[in-house]
Amino acid sequence: MEKERRREFQIILGSALSVLAIGTVIYHFVEHWTWLDSLYFSVVTLATVGYGDLSPHTAAGKIFTMIYIITGIGIILEFVNALTKRRIERRLKNEK
Repeated sequence: MEKERRREFQIILGSALSVLAIGTVIYHFVEHWTWLDSLYFSVVTLATVGYGDLSPHTAAGKIFTMIYIITGIGIILEFVNALTKRRIERRLKNEK
C-alpha cells in the first residue's frame, strides 16, 4: 500500500514538474522571454496569482496560455492535494 501511494505521488510530482517545464520552454521560444521569466510566468499562471507584469503578446502564446491554464491548474491542484495528504499521513503516523 505504501509503495502504491509513493508511486502515485511520484507520478503527480512528475506531472507537475513536466507541466511547468513545458510552459517554460513554450514561453521561452514563443514569447522570446528569458528562461527565468518563462518559468516565473508558468508558476504565477498555474498558481492563479497572475501579477500581470508579464503577459503573452503573440497569438500562439495567447492560445497556448488558454490551454495551459485549463489543463495545468488541475495538475497543480492535484499536486498540492497529494502534498497535503502526505503531510497529514506522516503527522498521524508520527503521533502513534
